[in-house]
Amino acid sequence: MRQKKKIFDQHLYHDIEDEEKAEEYLDTSLPLIGLIVMYFNGLEKYLDNIICEIFTDRSDSTGLIVLHKMTYSTKVDLFKRFSDDFHLGCDIEISGYDKLISDLKESGRLRNLVVHADWENTDDDGYTYVNLRISKKGMEQEYAQFSEDSLQKIIELIINTRVQLSEYWEKRNYELYK
Repeated sequence: MRQKKKIFDQHLYHDIEDEEKAEEYLDTSLPLIGLIVMYFNGLEKYLDNIICEIFTDRSDSTGLIVLHKMTYSTKVDLFKRFSDDFHLGCDIEISGYDKLISDLKESGRLRNLVVHADWENTDDDGYTYVNLRISKKGMEQEYAQFSEDSLQKIIELIINTRVQLSEYWEKRNYELYK
């Protein structure tokens, strides 16, 4: 996914020269955006289930009380702290764990980028307004080019991350109960 920046100039404005071409791009992208949301929600719910089971396998209520109103990134951090403690306490290392944590974080970052993008302000090259950065150097408008291919790669990352999470959980439970 390519990105570009534009210096802010008095008004928040986005150059959209060919609105018809931009509409065509959005028509193609919208189903992929929906898949990103759907698969990410499944990943997050699966992470919730695992965290609930870490608390106790008798009932989800304890875990759900803790997770209630928690952001995804906070859940990932909680899962990481529990897992790090488990690894330390059992003196084991589970292969793929660091990549799993990295991919959980990246899935959340990319999902947020997609979901919070200003899709109505997508230009004919597929660049979508995503953020305004304010620094000592001034203000810059940030754009991301979500191609069909890059949106598909986000979907694949989210699906693969859920598979990694499942595989990790199986390995962890094997170590716990062997």
